[in-house]
Amino acid sequence: MCCPKGWRRFQGSCYFLSTDMMSWDKSAENCTGMGSQLVVITSKAEQEFLFNLTKEKATSLYETKYYIGLAAYKTGKWQWVDQTPYESTATFWKPGEPNLLFAEKCAAIHVKGKTDPNTYSNWNNVLCITSCYRICEQAVKLL
Repeated sequence: MCCPKGWRRFQGSCYFLSTDMMSWDKSAENCTGMGSQLVVITSKAEQEFLFNLTKEKATSLYETKYYIGLAAYKTGKWQWVDQTPYESTATFWKPGEPNLLFAEKCAAIHVKGKTDPNTYSNWNNVLCITSCYRICEQAVKLL
């Protein structure tokens, strides 16, 4: 079982953390272009793995945001990119989020530097045009 060069494996998936920033739509397109999709987080273990991975990449004390495959801009309801029912998955919103749903319709993992302790409460909803990093996910390839 393996992942493409530069991707990290966890359970049955491979994950790619971008080094450049773009809007949610462009992020989704970019992941699709790599044969993947924006990440769909379905468990506490996956959330913990991804949060630790984003903290590893954090270069400063400043906040860093990584788009995930969750948005509400098409229907007004939160929807995962792979159609996984939102109601049936664990969510990891920061306290008070999601807020301003009339405007902020895309979700991102929000990391405050390498020492951020908020493993299970760090999703933030943002304007979909915000430039953020992204996390792409694809199934592990069997060789």
